[in-house]
Amino acid sequence: MQKIEHIAIAVKSLDTSVPLYEKLLGTLCYKKEQVVSENVNTAFFRSGETKIELLESTTDSGVIARFIERKGEGLHHIAFAVDNIESEIHRLKQEGFEFISEAPKRGADNKLICFLHPKHTTGVLIELCQEV
Repeated sequence: MQKIEHIAIAVKSLDTSVPLYEKLLGTLCYKKEQVVSENVNTAFFRSGETKIELLESTTDSGVIARFIERKGEGLHHIAFAVDNIESEIHRLKQEGFEFISEAPKRGADNKLICFLHPKHTTGVLIELCQEV
């Protein structure tokens, strides 16, 4: 793994949260994007070498809506950049990690993504992402 690529935060509303994070981080949101396959709208900020991603559900039954219902707004996942997502999946499977999805898929910000199951990562949802 190369570095922390981004930290994702589940929010109820981008309209409310984007201005808050612009004030907090002292920088403007540089990109908003809808990821239809994940039922989310995203907003991105840069903070040094790392990005902050805000996630808003586009449906009442989406994964982010369910997350917020169970745990409230807050940290959703930490994403690590990888050079080759397929080889990293293979390596981590050999180490005994389980994945939520076995195959990478397109995510936000022009990335291929996949998630490790949090029961194998001390309760933290970990995303692997590779620039496409």
